[in-house]
Amino acid sequence: MLSGLTRGHEARKGVVGVGGCGEPAGPGLGGGARLRIVVAGASGTVGSRVVRMLVPGHAVRALTRDPARAARAGLGGQIVGADHHDGPGLVRACRGADAMLLITGDPMRPDLDECFLAAARRAGVRRVVKLSALAVSDPGARDLMTCRQRETEDLVRSSGMEWTLLRPRAFMSNALSWAASVRESGVVRALHGDSRNACVDPEEVAAAAVRVLTTPGHASRAYGLTGPEAVSAREQTEQLGRALGRPLDFVELTRREAVESWRARYPEPMVSALLESAERQLEGAKLAVTSGVTDLTGRAPGPFWAWAARHTHHFR
Repeated sequence: MLSGLTRGHEARKGVVGVGGCGEPAGPGLGGGARLRIVVAGASGTVGSRVVRMLVPGHAVRALTRDPARAARAGLGGQIVGADHHDGPGLVRACRGADAMLLITGDPMRPDLDECFLAAARRAGVRRVVKLSALAVSDPGARDLMTCRQRETEDLVRSSGMEWTLLRPRAFMSNALSWAASVRESGVVRALHGDSRNACVDPEEVAAAAVRVLTTPGHASRAYGLTGPEAVSAREQTEQLGRALGRPLDFVELTRREAVESWRARYPEPMVSALLESAERQLEGAKLAVTSGVTDLTGRAPGPFWAWAARHTHHFR
């Protein structure tokens, strides 16, 4: 769900001499005006979709850790490298913008968000929309990752800018991590296969973000974003198999197997946080469905089976 930052020379080069957001835009926020919007984390799961949706009607500056790769991938807008160590460069990247969508690459590091918030404030940005996580509102969530996300939300609230928080549950697109196993052996492997999560399509999270960025009436609000129902990994496997036209097998991982898999990809604090999150899901902490997607987009969120039907090419 999250995009990162880069420290490389190419990224620093990308912010040198940056002026406004690439083209003239109308004054003010919302009300149908053409806005100047900075998207931090623009090449990620949500950020790239937001850029695609905004470009036809607004002046978009897309901040990303790898500008060359983003350009090759066809990311729209004005692509700019972002280095959180380069405060003046970030200020230049934000200058002239009306609003910022803030997505950073490491939920364990509120300092990354702090750098972007400071730059946006100095550049005169008036509105910030932060992509957070619905776990922050779970009373029982005390893992380090969620605690850090709460710290980040506090930074956003105290930034001095008009703010809005978007809190999605897990993305349906997380199922793409099963793609190789499905292609090779027709198997999905996951921990706690019968625990349920009200996961949400990232396309709908992006649409919600666009609405908040471009219309008034969202100041000092937090929106929980979920799908229409809570589903388990076993149910997702069945629905994905129907979309593919062939049955898939589900294999439940033990806690030890899941931890070993995560350790191959993440540092130990993240592994501990993921395990705590999985245990909370097993206890039913992620069952609740919210109205946030409908409230913001005017459309009911789609179910996992519909997401699966649109993404079968990844699993064939």
